[in-house]
Amino acid sequence: MTDIGHLDDTDIDLAIDDGEAGERRATELATRLRMVAAQDPDLAQDLVEDLIVALDQAMGGTIRKHLDGPALGVADRVLRAPEQGR
Repeated sequence: MTDIGHLDDTDIDLAIDDGEAGERRATELATRLRMVAAQDPDLAQDLVEDLIVALDQAMGGTIRKHLDGPALGVADRVLRAPEQGR
């Protein structure tokens, strides 16, 4: 028998629909952000803030409607008027 490398469930598990594929991409993004945060918390914070700005732009300025708790507080801080800067 030839060893062709390690396979785990995620290598062969296929998304059923676009929604499920999106969930998987979001989970992968969260995992990668956690890995960055473990190495460089300031860089991770900058990446999250940039992501919030990009998502807000893509959603026509409505990201706050989809957030609550601490995430909403971060979005409010990050998305304040551009002339105030970050």
